[in-house]
Amino acid sequence: MSDGATRFSAPPEGYRIVALDELSAVYHRASGITHVVASPAPEILDALSGPAMSAEALLMVMTIRYDLADADPAALAARLDELVAAGLVVATP
Repeated sequence: MSDGATRFSAPPEGYRIVALDELSAVYHRASGITHVVASPAPEILDALSGPAMSAEALLMVMTIRYDLADADPAALAARLDELVAAGLVVATP
């Protein structure tokens, strides 16, 4: 995921999210691909819609926003890797 120096961002102009009950459809404007995702992907995209931040800062933001008692850095790393691979999140060293 991150060595602490990597910053992640998800500029909101790059995608559109539509909630579909338990899932969400995320339309990626650059590729024209629609991704069907589950929580916490939409929440991660929302948290990364502002200034770029480290994975550690994102974990802190998610913990505060969503009152997470058992925030798991490894689980967040896996979700970030998936979102970067899909092109929805940008990782900048």
